[in-house]
Amino acid sequence: MAKDPNSDSFLNNSGGEKTPLSSAFPAIARRDFLGGVSAGTILGLIGTDVMATPAIAAQVATAAPDAADYPPVRTGLRGQYPGSFEVAHDVRDGDFAGPVSATDTGEHYDLVVVGAGISGLSAAHFWRRALDGNGGGPGQRILILDNHDDFGGHAKRNEFHVEGRTIVTYGGTMSIETPFPYSYTAKGLLAELGIDPTTQAKYDKSATVFAGMGAGVFFDKAHFGVDKMVPGFGKRPYAEFFADAPLSPVARADLIRLFTEKRDWLPGLTPEARADALKKISYQDFLVKHVGIGPDALKFFAGHGYRNNMRVDTCPAWVAMRNHAPGFSGMEIAEAIEAESANFHFPDGNASVARLLVNRLVPDAIPDARDMDSVVAARADYSKLDVAGRPVRIRLSSIVVRVEHPGDAARTGMVPTTVEKAVRIVYAKPDGTRASVSAAGVVLACFNNIIPFMVPELPAPQREALRYASKVPMQYTSVLLRNAHALHALGVRSVQSPFGYHGTLLLDQAISVGGYAAPASIDDPVVVKLIRNPNAPGLSRKDQNRAGRGDMLATPFATSEREVRAQLQAMLGSAGFDHKRDILAITVNRWPHGYAYTYDTLGDPDVPERDRPHVIGRQPWGRITIANADSAAQAFTNAAIDMGHRAVGELLVARGLT
Repeated sequence: MAKDPNSDSFLNNSGGEKTPLSSAFPAIARRDFLGGVSAGTILGLIGTDVMATPAIAAQVATAAPDAADYPPVRTGLRGQYPGSFEVAHDVRDGDFAGPVSATDTGEHYDLVVVGAGISGLSAAHFWRRALDGNGGGPGQRILILDNHDDFGGHAKRNEFHVEGRTIVTYGGTMSIETPFPYSYTAKGLLAELGIDPTTQAKYDKSATVFAGMGAGVFFDKAHFGVDKMVPGFGKRPYAEFFADAPLSPVARADLIRLFTEKRDWLPGLTPEARADALKKISYQDFLVKHVGIGPDALKFFAGHGYRNNMRVDTCPAWVAMRNHAPGFSGMEIAEAIEAESANFHFPDGNASVARLLVNRLVPDAIPDARDMDSVVAARADYSKLDVAGRPVRIRLSSIVVRVEHPGDAARTGMVPTTVEKAVRIVYAKPDGTRASVSAAGVVLACFNNIIPFMVPELPAPQREALRYASKVPMQYTSVLLRNAHALHALGVRSVQSPFGYHGTLLLDQAISVGGYAAPASIDDPVVVKLIRNPNAPGLSRKDQNRAGRGDMLATPFATSEREVRAQLQAMLGSAGFDHKRDILAITVNRWPHGYAYTYDTLGDPDVPERDRPHVIGRQPWGRITIANADSAAQAFTNAAIDMGHRAVGELLVARGLT
């Protein structure tokens, strides 16, 4: 089953401490241009400080698309890369307070969508479906604006070209999956796009290609006295697994007891009372105060991420239990009904969902993306996204700085249905100038935390509610390896690393879809995902998110590359891995303003749903409505789709169209 790294109980860790890098990993001074050059080009340019021989670089430098025209092949710092967010920070910091001047392009649209992620693309699609069931109402014109150079929001595609092959992976949103069912609306959209999420087994050949490889834990020398990979986590008997781990006798005994004893650690309570008690304490307090594990055993959980990047000290014990963490097997606990969605993982994650939506909106841009079998291999033509005269235009690298109603409507939020030019939208262009367009209505499918500054006319309580959450920082580093030999020799395809700079290593699944071929054996090039969630243990959950965001924004690509090389060499070196020879390319998908914040029973007030900040924040204002996953307080693709649908419905009402 493909798991979202926000939802698995043993994914995503960074203990806040960094292992010093040795002189074996020298700084590489070539980062000023890396972010705009394709993997094939880079590997043809770099010297022997990265590759063992020029021959490897020559093999990789095949006919890759030009990175100037095709963003998925860009390496270096991606995600929220330098240049994609600084103007938004200027908006936040008050540089655009008061009237904002801009050159009027003369363009007017029926709908402007701010944000080309899945929520924004879905909103544009639903708008067209509402007004014409055959694919677009007469005269309906839609403009989608996004601050990035690629569409998809967090659902980004990384693409590498090596030895004549195309290898794709995900740069953010990983899978179609949630711990609750998809709505009728979201299921209907997937079906319309030709996606059947129940068919994972048909495409996934991982069990054959990576036979004999499972989960492992890497214990680093700085914290455990020796660098050691211990395979077989969750498969070998726990006593045997921990006997191989470099742990003190006391820590080993504590962990074996935790993982194997079926004991009620909260005796004398009813199942309902146990559930309530677990919601009021952190998992760390449960482990220390009730199970009684010591500080050396607690180190095993350093940096482990639970749902929505909660840490052992901020995760309610209830959430840890629901995510199958150890310690609860002997306890009768009243639980809510569980009903997960179907799970499906495209090789490029949910970027395939975004690409199928773009095909429906701008067919010429990805003409061959018809359904789940054709989308992965389909090539996108970015020059076709923003063409004058087309009914839908997607304008990238355009950071919206102001959305406003003219005249009294800015004060009252009341716009007569007869008014056509109801909203003015100002955006910053790549050259630093500003342009404006008008629209009959706007859907804001961007992050909640920028909306109060982008739309200062919103009522004060709504602006405050929109600023409540702290988005969850996430970093997915895609590392293209020459082969999977070292991983196979160690018997691992996923690795947890307590205190690691990257807390999780995942070998991409071997999924072949339509014309796209996954690795057929461990001899083929593969992608490993290194997941990093910097945090600050001891702070509140929202403050840990803020600290992680600051860390991420301050970290240049050179540092990330050095840490990637150091950690992979330490993890895999005993099996013959040589980072200079075996790493072919690195793409750091950095999301400091990452996933939507979800509430928890420790850090957020227990109030009715109608009083939650995300519900207050998403209320329509005149001809402006709000989509995005933030407005659902859920970091899942189906939530983004549902919120796009809701926002369109509200805007149709505001326009008097329903």
